Amino acid sequence: MDYKQTLDYLFSQLPMFSRTGAAAMTKDLSNTWALCKLLDNPQEKFKSVHVGGTNGKGSTSHMLAAILQVAGYKTGLYTSPHLRDFRERIRINGQMISEQAVIDFVADYKDDFEEIKLSFFEMTVGLAFDIFAKEQVDIAIIEVGLGGRLDSTNVINPLLSVITNIGWDHMNLLGDTLPLIAGEKAGIIKPDVPVIIGEYQPEVADVFTNKAYQEKTKLTFASTEWEVELKSKDLKSVNVLVNHVDQRRPRTFELQMDLTGTYQQKNVKTVLSAVEELRLQGFNISDEHVKTALKQVSPLTALNGRWQVIGNEPLTICDTGHNPDGIAEVLKNIAATPYKKLHFVLGMVNDKDITKVLQMLPVDATYYFCKPDIPRGLAEEELKSRAADFDLSGESYPSVKSALIAARYAADRDDLIFAGGSTFVVAEIV
Repeated sequence: MDYKQTLDYLFSQLPMFSRTGAAAMTKDLSNTWALCKLLDNPQEKFKSVHVGGTNGKGSTSHMLAAILQVAGYKTGLYTSPHLRDFRERIRINGQMISEQAVIDFVADYKDDFEEIKLSFFEMTVGLAFDIFAKEQVDIAIIEVGLGGRLDSTNVINPLLSVITNIGWDHMNLLGDTLPLIAGEKAGIIKPDVPVIIGEYQPEVADVFTNKAYQEKTKLTFASTEWEVELKSKDLKSVNVLVNHVDQRRPRTFELQMDLTGTYQQKNVKTVLSAVEELRLQGFNISDEHVKTALKQVSPLTALNGRWQVIGNEPLTICDTGHNPDGIAEVLKNIAATPYKKLHFVLGMVNDKDITKVLQMLPVDATYYFCKPDIPRGLAEEELKSRAADFDLSGESYPSVKSALIAARYAADRDDLIFAGGSTFVVAEIV
């Protein structure tokens, strides 16, 4: 098979969460363990950091990878989903793996995949681990795909586990209360492996402290270790003053960040606590490495879709935030952006409860309802109808691109166009 045929096989022959939803979930990790055995246990051949959470795990993973790259470490990065190219999921020092590497992996093991009955995600995790082992990375940042306890990435034994926060997402799979969701996320906490929790949230803090106690490991809440004060901001960068709240080792320094979303000020606390822990484990990461890396996370790691400007006059911005907490951060950023009128290109998926998100959205915006081009995409007319229940008005469009074109045609130069509601909306326009 050539590269396109290989991708067609990956996407169509095997279940994948972003296509089929709950059908892609497995009841345990036996398939992944079988795959690891087939590949000669590549997950044991490189050091790793495991990153989970509801929101911010992608940004946190990319920031950590950028810092380690700048510090001189050969750094693997595994994230999901991709936006435009499948190979975005697996990078080494910011570079996507080759098409040939994907072709060869599938060709070598296709019969075995079918015998084990692997999911798309399991197979992709196997590819990442195999590549990182063969390329002898110094360390790999491994982002959890969904949940934690039963996620295919949860076969690694990392140096450090990171959980950014807990919010409402995938309730049909992870549980319908925050403590239940937290319990699934806490499944990546392992014996004697330090864990960083990004945000101290009273309603779920005990889930993590109890799990850490059970596993006899050190736990740190990053939000209690750091204070971040916004100094200045524009569309290209944000400057913050960072204070390490540690009486034994107080420090204050400035950071310039190219990831400008307000939520990155939460994520950077998580990143800084993770760096502190890696230093304790012998990694040579200076404050200058951190400062240099955070100025250029996007070019170093090719991160896209996080409060990303994709057009001017009118200003056009997209963001992958899609659950209630993610949308809340999007709305904070919109509120902090000057504009005359808001044009909102909105698409969603059909297997989530979208009520919480719809009731948060501003009624004074003009909406352009559209369907992301995936099987799980919510039909534009149904989205328009459900949005009307919350006094959100606008027209429906058969595709994300046609909705964006209509918004650009209707908007004045000093208006704001925002596109989002789903990662898959952003994937079609960045």
